[in-house]
Amino acid sequence: MLHTILITLLVIVSIALIVVVLLQSGKSAGLSGAISGGAEQLFGKQKARGLDLVLQRLTIVLSVLFFVLAIAVAYFGL
Repeated sequence: MLHTILITLLVIVSIALIVVVLLQSGKSAGLSGAISGGAEQLFGKQKARGLDLVLQRLTIVLSVLFFVLAIAVAYFGL
């Protein structure tokens, strides 16, 4: 029962981590640049610094949670 709950949580955290990483703007603007579309070209790039900071902190929290859950699944899966 505990193993099933941990695996379910691990899958949810994994999907959330993938989504958050894809939403971050990187050097090539990533998926968040594709979402904003051509508005950047017309009005110039105004970086939402607050959103980038929230996504960065959320990535850190989700990655730590991912590793803790992965270790827990490995430990309790035996």
